[in-house]
Amino acid sequence: MNLQVIHDSKGKPTGVFIPMPDWDKLKKQYSDLAQYEHAEPSIQQLTTELKEAIVELKAVEQGTKKPRPLSVLLDEL
Repeated sequence: MNLQVIHDSKGKPTGVFIPMPDWDKLKKQYSDLAQYEHAEPSIQQLTTELKEAIVELKAVEQGTKKPRPLSVLLDEL
């Protein structure tokens, strides 16, 4: 297995990169690992969410909706 350790700007290890072939082998060996994968959103899903965000922004600008705190928006990411 060819792992790569990821370090922050101070040299502290912060994560590990696992090449896909090795990840696939690990998933076969440990079936519960698959639960940690997240599918990439489709273009349609991204477009829909962007349109919803624009509608929400317009409502905030018009005063028909209260703006949400930045912390709430960041939690959605």
